[in-house]
Amino acid sequence: MPRVHVNLSERSYDIEIGSGVLAQTGAFVAARTKVSHAVVMSDRHVEHPYARAVAARLHDGGVRVDLLSIEPGEPSKSVASANHLWNALLAAGADRKTVIVAVGGGVVGDLAGFVAATYARGLPFVQIPTTLLAQVDSSVGGKVGVNLPGAKNMVGAFWQPLGVLIDTDTLSTLPDREYRAGLAEVVKYGVILDEEFFTWLEGHVQEINQRDPAALAHIVTRCCRLKADVVEQDERETTGLRAVLNYGHTFCHAIEATTGYGEYLHGEAVSIGMMCAARLAAALGRIDESLVVRQRDLLAALHLPLETPAVAEEELLAAMQHDKKVEHGRLRFVLPTRLGHVELVGDVDPALARAALRGAAS
Repeated sequence: MPRVHVNLSERSYDIEIGSGVLAQTGAFVAARTKVSHAVVMSDRHVEHPYARAVAARLHDGGVRVDLLSIEPGEPSKSVASANHLWNALLAAGADRKTVIVAVGGGVVGDLAGFVAATYARGLPFVQIPTTLLAQVDSSVGGKVGVNLPGAKNMVGAFWQPLGVLIDTDTLSTLPDREYRAGLAEVVKYGVILDEEFFTWLEGHVQEINQRDPAALAHIVTRCCRLKADVVEQDERETTGLRAVLNYGHTFCHAIEATTGYGEYLHGEAVSIGMMCAARLAAALGRIDESLVVRQRDLLAALHLPLETPAVAEEELLAAMQHDKKVEHGRLRFVLPTRLGHVELVGDVDPALARAALRGAAS
C-alpha cells in the first residue's frame, strides 16, 4: 500500500492509499488512538455505501458508533451546518476521547474537521476522502473550515488529522462531473510544483479520462506527496510558501461566491481561475503564451470549463477583496514564472485583473 508521511513533529501522520482499503478502517483508526466512541460524518450521497461501511468496520472493532449526515453540496459548508453537528455531538454524548471520522468529499472533510477542531476545544479526527478532489488536495494539510455568504473558507482552523485513508475504488462510483472537477486540482499541482508530472498528465489523458486504476493511484500518490512537502515547510501559512497551493484560487473563490456556491463545483471554478491566472501572468510578462496554451489544452482535454461566467467584473473584483491573501487592501495573486514554479505577486493593476477575467479561453 503506498504511504505518504506528513512530517509535522508531534502532529505527523500518514496518508495510506490503496484499493479496497475501506475494509481496514477499524484497524487504521485503532492503530492511531484508543477509541471507544466514533462519530462518522458524511453526506446523504456518500452515506450508502461508504459511510455505513466505515461505521460497520468500526463497530466490528467494538467501537460505539454514531452516524451523522448532512445535505450534499457546498451550501452545507456553513456555520448553520456546524451548529447542527455540534448539537448532534452533544446529544450523542461526545467527549474529548470521541473520534470524528469524515467520510466524503471536500465539503464533508472541511466541515467535519472544523467541527472536530472546535467541539470541546478539539477532538481527534480521521479523513476518509471519497472524491478525487478530496483525495488529492483538501484531505491533506489540516485546513478545515466553513464559508460565509460573501467569502469562502473565511472561518476555520488548522487542525491536522490522525491520518488519511484513501480508497481509490471509491472513484469508480464518482459522478463524471465530480471526477473531472477533481482533475483541475491535479493539473494545478503540475503547474505549480512539478513540470515532469504535468508532462505525464499530458501523455496519459486517455487513461485519466477512462479512470485507469494505475493512473489514478499514481495521480493520488504524487499529489499527496507534493502537498505534504509544502505543508511540512509552511503548515500555517506563515512564510508564504503554502500560498502557492492557491494557484487560480483568488479568481476561483470569487467565482464561487458571486454565483452562490452551487452553480460551479470547486474544481470547475479552479479550472476557470487557473486560466485567468495564466492570462494575468502572461500579461505581466512572467510567462509566454505557450504555457497558457499548454494549460488550456490539458484542461480542455480533461473536459473542464475554461470560460469566466457572466458576472460583472466589478462584482468579481469586490469578492476578491475578501481573499485571505489580500494585504492592506491590495490583491495578491499566485502566478507562474515557468511550468512547475509559481510565486506570490502583489501590486497587480486591477485593470490587468479585469482583462484576465475577460480574456478568451480559446
